Amino acid sequence: MTYADLADLPGSKTEPDGSAVVRLLSYNVRSLRDDREALARVIRACAPDVLCVQEAPRFFRWRKYAAWLGRRTDLCYVTGGATASGPMILSSLRAHVEHTEDVLLPRTPGLHRRGLATAVLRFGSSARLAVVSCHLSLQAAERRAQAGLLLDRLPHAATPHAVVAGDLNERPDGRAFRRLAGALQDCGAVRPWGGAYTSTPDDPHQRIDAVLASEGVEVLGCGVPVGLPGVTGRDLRAATDHLPVLAALRVPAAAAA
Repeated sequence: MTYADLADLPGSKTEPDGSAVVRLLSYNVRSLRDDREALARVIRACAPDVLCVQEAPRFFRWRKYAAWLGRRTDLCYVTGGATASGPMILSSLRAHVEHTEDVLLPRTPGLHRRGLATAVLRFGSSARLAVVSCHLSLQAAERRAQAGLLLDRLPHAATPHAVVAGDLNERPDGRAFRRLAGALQDCGAVRPWGGAYTSTPDDPHQRIDAVLASEGVEVLGCGVPVGLPGVTGRDLRAATDHLPVLAALRVPAAAAA
């Protein structure tokens, strides 16, 4: 199946067999330092069930800004932000939050502290998805080590199905990206949809942001929502210094005990 029409990306739904189609958006928001209203319009147009944020505000009154983003996008704060050194997860009311954990990764002296925002979300009665929002290091060796630490946390004990979303600060041929894609599905490569490049909005020329899913999660489409109804080029350029990645994923229902 291909999606020639950007409007054909599957919407959120729960199937009769208990599986769930989940729309997940990954977005580096640069601490809301740019046009926040443009950012909110892009997110609302993508209609995500889950929003994985990178570079969320993490200093003075950061919770106020997280609340603002939730209000303007009809999403609820789940976990992360300053407590995860930048990554954050928000979700729609469709998701039932079963578990959250913010993880601070080992810090290399002289480099910015990195962390992971993690959550287990349930859709419907039994479709569980472990979600990780991440922002990997600018330094190659640290970045590869962080990819390994991230994989060590998957799968979560509550579910075998997981998705990792974030700013990898590396192209697909990089060692950290390849380490992640060797263990997980690179959703943008498995089922391309929309645009490919996420950096920079003014001159998209490289893919350094990604959504990756574990085996068993069906990728229905994944890419940059350029041209999606309600998403304008002007808003994408004004919102932040990255382009977002939107994925539609089918999460299986848990097997009966």
